[in-house]
Amino acid sequence: MKARFSLAATTVLGGLLAAGSLALPASATEGYFQHGYGVRQYAVGGAGVADSRDAMSMSINPAGIVHVDRQLQLGIAAFMPYRGYDGTATTFAAPGSVDSNRNVFFIPNFAYTQPIDDVSSWGVVMYGNGGMNTSYPDVANANCGGPTPKLTGVFCDGHMGVDLIQAFFSAVYARQFGPLSIGVAPTLAVARFKIDGVGAFGGFSAESGNHLSSEGYDWAWGGGLRAGAEFAVTDRFRLGLSGQTKMYMSKFDKYSGLFENQGDMDIPAAIIAGLAFDATPDLTLMFDYKRIFYSGIDSVGNSSSILGIPPMFGDDGGPGFGWHDINIFKIGAEWRANEDWTLRAGYAYNENPIKSADVTLNIIAPGVVQHHITGGFSYAVTPSSSIDFSGAYMPNVSVSGPETGGCQAFQRQCGTVELSMNQFQFALGWTYRFGE
Repeated sequence: MKARFSLAATTVLGGLLAAGSLALPASATEGYFQHGYGVRQYAVGGAGVADSRDAMSMSINPAGIVHVDRQLQLGIAAFMPYRGYDGTATTFAAPGSVDSNRNVFFIPNFAYTQPIDDVSSWGVVMYGNGGMNTSYPDVANANCGGPTPKLTGVFCDGHMGVDLIQAFFSAVYARQFGPLSIGVAPTLAVARFKIDGVGAFGGFSAESGNHLSSEGYDWAWGGGLRAGAEFAVTDRFRLGLSGQTKMYMSKFDKYSGLFENQGDMDIPAAIIAGLAFDATPDLTLMFDYKRIFYSGIDSVGNSSSILGIPPMFGDDGGPGFGWHDINIFKIGAEWRANEDWTLRAGYAYNENPIKSADVTLNIIAPGVVQHHITGGFSYAVTPSSSIDFSGAYMPNVSVSGPETGGCQAFQRQCGTVELSMNQFQFALGWTYRFGE
């Protein structure tokens, strides 16, 4: 038993180190939550809160690992968002069509599960969120004025871009009580943030432009709790429920003049409810409902349209990105065609978190996609291991509204800003089942 535990610990530590050596870049699909975690979830549109079949399932519902044998999963996704904006008659933001140059990111994930006895299991999992990674070129901007040569950039401060990384590490325990399974997952969260090219907003900052832009990378640490339950109504029909608390984070001190309450940027709470039905022994259909509470994080949820009206950036109650709570609906299907092949497909729809009144500031983070069309497969390479693949296409969505900021502050006629984004994602994973 001791040797077995030692091997498990070594495997877990090695996986964490391997996964942690890669950055967890932003993925703007459900705002800045991913539409799923792990290759199987990617393929079924992120559904599966009531259908736990692999180690990464504990990222969506910690209760499910009592149905998973001892298993190791590694995965990586290539995420490709194409985003930008069109400015018409703008008086501050650069006019015309401007696209972000940074379009490929790699997102790793890791999970390990191990049964304790016939009714309980433990596991560890690592995954990531994000959604604000952009890199706009230092474009010409006739609106900037100033000395000759005139200032340049989307917001008159040269190259403009943001880099947000959120990584989560959970230790999971689950136990089964007849048809009911319950799981808990204390979670450590780590975030890294940097923004450049928004120094022109200094007049709207409580710190007069200090700790607002181009301060380099800053880190925040914190955590919260995830928990879930899964109930087998019949042998073929299951219900699932899970949620996470707000993740309370330390402040981004280098950006205390940007984020509300001197650098606060916690991670929002979310809930998921769903069902799974085995239409046949080999075909499972899934439906999930999810809600993300972006408005509960003031630095994200407060409107940016109050620029120029106290409180200022960095103040308590100061401006944010204006993101509101969103509802998400997911459907997925998995067909276990034979011993070697499993085929998957899914679709997810989420409301847009960005309101038209807040489009100007959200040039920084245009997370506006709504539709997710997904699919994938698993192939058993050996009786104990399989490779997993998924692909996703998120069609173009745009949101437009009046320019805010400079035009209002200087009592000029405001133009319009239209944000747009479409995405592709491809993921590859490996699953190893011990003892098979």
